[in-house]
Amino acid sequence: MGAPEPGAPEPEEIYRRTREEGARRLERPLLEVISTALAAGFDIMVGVVALVLLESQLEHLLGRQAAHVAGAIGFGIGFVFLIVGRGELFTENFLVPLAGLDGKERNAWWKVAELWTVSPVFNVIAGVFMGLLLSIHSVLPFGSGDTASRISETVYANGTLARFVSALFAGALITAMTWFVEGQLSVLVRLIVAWIAGALLALGSFNHVIVVTLELVLGIRYGADIPWSFVVGNFFLAAAGNMIGGIGLVTLNRFTQARGGKTVSG
Repeated sequence: MGAPEPGAPEPEEIYRRTREEGARRLERPLLEVISTALAAGFDIMVGVVALVLLESQLEHLLGRQAAHVAGAIGFGIGFVFLIVGRGELFTENFLVPLAGLDGKERNAWWKVAELWTVSPVFNVIAGVFMGLLLSIHSVLPFGSGDTASRISETVYANGTLARFVSALFAGALITAMTWFVEGQLSVLVRLIVAWIAGALLALGSFNHVIVVTLELVLGIRYGADIPWSFVVGNFFLAAAGNMIGGIGLVTLNRFTQARGGKTVSG
């Protein structure tokens, strides 16, 4: 393999930046954790609404599949908002705080547990609140409700194994996005990476615990025949899959990559 392009950070440099950001996150008060999680929930609902609006408005012009591609691209706006606004999504808290544990005392694990507990709850609270407002009659254009219902019913139609494997990939994808974003100083590059990851997530309808939960809630608000027990069950299924994919498939591998680079350079 050739040398990295000029300006491309080495894995150990990305790890250093990630560790510094992780240490900062582990030292924050609870109120700041809650506020950043609420902000992220709003950002993701913006992406869900963009997906629904573009898909519903373009379906008659482009056809359902092409409209879904356009909607997926639009969904990436939510991840752009997330990065620019410094919100904090549950799946961003795998790689970064675990890197921040490097050099910390054992009790720092309690702060990680706090992040993994608080962030998904308040991500969902903020997103659901916005969804309840947006689903009031005539707030969104005509046809939006049918699309929102169809998106949620597509998730409901999938079997347990399919949803779990989908969650593995979703967790790995967003954790990889976090690694790339933390490694870049260029704001433009960070935004492009976030947009691509968000668009791919929506394009494949992958089972991201926050995104899919908000899609299900919005669909139910528009009349989708989905039991609330499914929403709750899929939340825990997706969370488990996201964590295994994000930590097991990406975080450990990237840490090994960075540590290996240190050994070689040392």
